[in-house]
Amino acid sequence: MSDQHKLDEEQIQRLRDDLLDTLDEELEMSIDEEGNHTDRVKYFRELLRLQGELVKLQDWVVATKQKVVILFEGRDAAGKGGVIKRITQRLNPRVCRVAALPAPNDRERTQWYFQRYAAHLPAAGEIVLFDRSWYNRAGVERVMGFCNDDEYEEFFRTVPEFEKMLARSGITLIKYWFSITDDEQHARFLGRIHDPLKQWKLSPMDLESRRRWEDYTVAKETMIERTHIPEAPWWVVQAVDKKSARLNCIQHLLDHFNYHEIEHAEVQLPARVRNPDYIRHPVPQDMMVPEKY
Repeated sequence: MSDQHKLDEEQIQRLRDDLLDTLDEELEMSIDEEGNHTDRVKYFRELLRLQGELVKLQDWVVATKQKVVILFEGRDAAGKGGVIKRITQRLNPRVCRVAALPAPNDRERTQWYFQRYAAHLPAAGEIVLFDRSWYNRAGVERVMGFCNDDEYEEFFRTVPEFEKMLARSGITLIKYWFSITDDEQHARFLGRIHDPLKQWKLSPMDLESRRRWEDYTVAKETMIERTHIPEAPWWVVQAVDKKSARLNCIQHLLDHFNYHEIEHAEVQLPARVRNPDYIRHPVPQDMMVPEKY
């Protein structure tokens, strides 16, 4: 390292503080989850290692112009969002982005079913994570009666060909189903009901899904049976243990790619240009955010 980039004690301490802040952020997100201190230390250590590998994967995807699509499906409260959050946490949002589409509007309901999803597919050097996907038709739309039998069957006729087209176009498509037990979903729903910070996660559709557990089970089994194809197989993540599910899914995702670390030129921080004629104007006090902490 050149002398210009040598760190003094104050800078080193700032880097340490920044790392601790990163760990605190993870701690905040998991403070209400089960597990003793030792378990958490092991989990954080492994998560940070895997996130470091995800950064390498991201660089490789950009350098080699890969196109990656990852689907996250599963019951409500299965932990999909938690895994997505840990995957994207350290990555560049311009490279790795999340597509979480709302219910279709009146215009979108008249489109080819896959049209609004196709608009979110990646270009070269991009990763797209679908927080729920076109498989809504095989799940919630089927169970809740939002599609008719003809639309349902047309979906199953079309989706294998659609996914084969994606594969032929050079897109790597990975499909995950997050599996939890009846008791675990019940416990997680109760946790959301009684936690003011999580109540926003509960929708009327989520509550109705509890009543229709068996209907969702049948729909899931049919979906996997009819759409598990060589070009885009399903992968089931055992998700009762949230932390294990996150680590297992990230490691499995990394194992899909024969990636390697991309060498980068050493970053040279340019010296700040100082203009003797420049006078910095004070910020009006009434514009300042009160410093209460």
